[in-house]
Amino acid sequence: MDTFLAGKNAVVTGGTRGIGLAIAEALALAGAGVAICGRTQANVESAVRQLTNKSKSKVVAKVADVRSSTEVGSFFEYLDRELGQLDIVVNNAGIGVFKSAAELSVEEWQNTLDTNLSGVFYCCREALGRIRNRGGYIINISSLAGKNAFAGGAAYNASKFGLNGLSEAMMLDHRNENVKVSYILPGSVATEFSSGSGGEQWKIAPEDVAEIVLMLLKTPARTLISRVEVRPSKPLK
Repeated sequence: MDTFLAGKNAVVTGGTRGIGLAIAEALALAGAGVAICGRTQANVESAVRQLTNKSKSKVVAKVADVRSSTEVGSFFEYLDRELGQLDIVVNNAGIGVFKSAAELSVEEWQNTLDTNLSGVFYCCREALGRIRNRGGYIINISSLAGKNAFAGGAAYNASKFGLNGLSEAMMLDHRNENVKVSYILPGSVATEFSSGSGGEQWKIAPEDVAEIVLMLLKTPARTLISRVEVRPSKPLK
């Protein structure tokens, strides 16, 4: 097994299920210490059990809602105590409410933007204070919905379009400070986040996105892949 991340420490937000859990597992199996967060104690405890049963890496977790800058700050302080130096941040936490602009409530709009966009900023702000100049990698999990609008996607599209812009600006801000920033735009992924007809076999698997994260982390220091678009190879017709 390639433990090329031995001695490194990583954060994965929303790491208790789906894509986040798959990424956390891949990082742990590659040798990294991993800190995950989720919104319920039961979910973080379950995820830690799964991850520690599958890897020899140290895995820690804390309940934190990325919509709260205070909770994000407490989570990163917990990481400092439990793992030490930070090297990798994967911003994965996200929600989706799919309604037309006229049907969206103010609360649904705010929750989507607070989770998918502001939450990423809060985590990046904490991370940058720890990795600037010393070196590190920030990987944001966006969506093809961040470049392709669709009916019913007003809040989700806005959050992901914004996340792409944040990622690109942050990359330009800090690329000369030994910080890499990339974002991944998956299409349809087989998770509980969304469901569709025709079964799940045609969709991207969470493990596929995790493999892309590992690919990015293996990229030579001189090279930066700023964006990765990912689609099912054989989508439903």
